[in-house]
Amino acid sequence: MAIKLEMLRVFRTVAEKGALSQAASVLGRTPSAVSMMLSQLEENLGAPLFEGDRKNQLTRLGELVLAEAIRATDVFESSADAIRRLTTSIAGTVRIAAVPSVTATLLPRALAAFRLTHPDVRLEISDLDSASVRRRVRLDEADIGIMTRRVDDAAEGVSIMRDRLGIAFNHDGAVARAVANGAPADWKLLRLEPLIANPLCDLVPHPVVAELMKSCNLEARNTTALIAFVREGLGATILPDSLLLDREGIGYVGPATPEARRELRMISNPERRLNPAAEELWKMLATFRDSNPL
Repeated sequence: MAIKLEMLRVFRTVAEKGALSQAASVLGRTPSAVSMMLSQLEENLGAPLFEGDRKNQLTRLGELVLAEAIRATDVFESSADAIRRLTTSIAGTVRIAAVPSVTATLLPRALAAFRLTHPDVRLEISDLDSASVRRRVRLDEADIGIMTRRVDDAAEGVSIMRDRLGIAFNHDGAVARAVANGAPADWKLLRLEPLIANPLCDLVPHPVVAELMKSCNLEARNTTALIAFVREGLGATILPDSLLLDREGIGYVGPATPEARRELRMISNPERRLNPAAEELWKMLATFRDSNPL
């Protein structure tokens, strides 16, 4: 008898619950039916998976089989979810994971345009840091990912936008006073106030930023939080000029020596084909590249 997915699902449930009765309740089966399927799996393998009859302690083989059972059932559930998303409606669902600054700038405009031609598509948006965006896409928890990369790092995805990085500061702070008194736009201005760190700091090729990062004791990854912290006078931070920050009590300067830029790259899982709705949105986001200078 071949090993079947349902055998692995039953075994995983029993192993995780530690008792036949509890597993049977979760699976919606009788304990005898669960016991029979476990016996069939063990007969197929030619060795026991549990120590004794209580099903609360795995053998060494059982531990190894459990790892494979978890992997196999997780992959199946992921595929089943993808199929269900395709059949939920004719329009479908598109899951987007993007860095926070994108959800505040580029993405709203793109989605507004997409809605005009695809009003029935369900859109699920998550704002995350770049590493989490990549992980969501790789694990098939997002269809499209938009992440920040160095301009010279074109290892993956499609470039859709480049913008300049600069210093965001409170209008009543030390940086604002220095700028008002004629101080040049220089990364050294960051020394005048506490640095509010965020992942974009790593993209600035200036030693003062690396120096301040070592002693920084406040960090945030969400753009809304960063802007709120600056507005509250907690310090200065580094943000892209595409956010149009020179408003609501916040000033902005973009040092040119050296100039710091970031690139937004759009990615998808190369092992999965995008559903039709996601493919249409991908094409639209790619066209936005043409309206945003690279």
